[in-house]
Amino acid sequence: MRNVVNTEQAQAWNGYEGTYWARNQDRWDAVNAGFDQPLLTAAAIGGHDRVLDVGCGSGRTTRLAARRAVNGRALGVDLSDPMLERARASAEREGLGNVTFEHADAQVHPFGPGAFDAAVSRYGVMFFADPTAAFANIGGALRPGGRLAFICAADADLNGWVRAMTALRDHLPLGDFGVPGRPGMFSLADPDRIREVLSGAGFVRTALRRVEAYGNWGRNAEEAAAFLLGTGPGRHLTGQVSREAADRAREALEEHLRDHEENGSVRLLSTAWLVTAARPE
Repeated sequence: MRNVVNTEQAQAWNGYEGTYWARNQDRWDAVNAGFDQPLLTAAAIGGHDRVLDVGCGSGRTTRLAARRAVNGRALGVDLSDPMLERARASAEREGLGNVTFEHADAQVHPFGPGAFDAAVSRYGVMFFADPTAAFANIGGALRPGGRLAFICAADADLNGWVRAMTALRDHLPLGDFGVPGRPGMFSLADPDRIREVLSGAGFVRTALRRVEAYGNWGRNAEEAAAFLLGTGPGRHLTGQVSREAADRAREALEEHLRDHEENGSVRLLSTAWLVTAARPE
């Protein structure tokens, strides 16, 4: 990877976090799959389109985009080598010849000018060091009139997994966990911030729609709690307290999640913004 400015994110996604996501690719897809069709439909991908998937992770949305652009192509870019390895393996297993993956920082990567008809992202655009610069770079990769569609997290308190974690304040040092506008998952939770960033990046016709989807976090409360606490944020929080306090947090999380067990799975509601915009003609 030639150019990287999001060094902190690169370290995280090529370390424990990226390895954890890659190892649990199927589980993360079960959590987020409800947003796939709304995202790709909003992007209006045609059979001959060239599609860029930003922050593609293990490549689920890239592969789905490639299936829609059957006579075109799809490129997925991400900072995480472990996740890209899974993405390439999945594409090969599925026999997709029109999809490729590249280790790249989308904020500064030298995409060819006007090389794509559409850019998409499912939860991959909230972590830029300079979001306006990043979206300007992505916009430069789109042809005139090219389309942008992405999913990003809405208000933290509208997401079931956040409510589950914030229920642990008596046990873990949550601090400003889930506060909108701060770097990380909820950096674009404020719709006015989204409009400001995209306008500053040169996009036009920005539109936002709140969308919801239930995700499957595990077969039961114990499995879902272990999964949540095994993520980078969960591991960071439990690492700051004693083993006894971490055990109490896990037990409290399991108790909270039992209310969401349904037909052999733990279902939690996620709420996001579905954002569309375009490059000027």
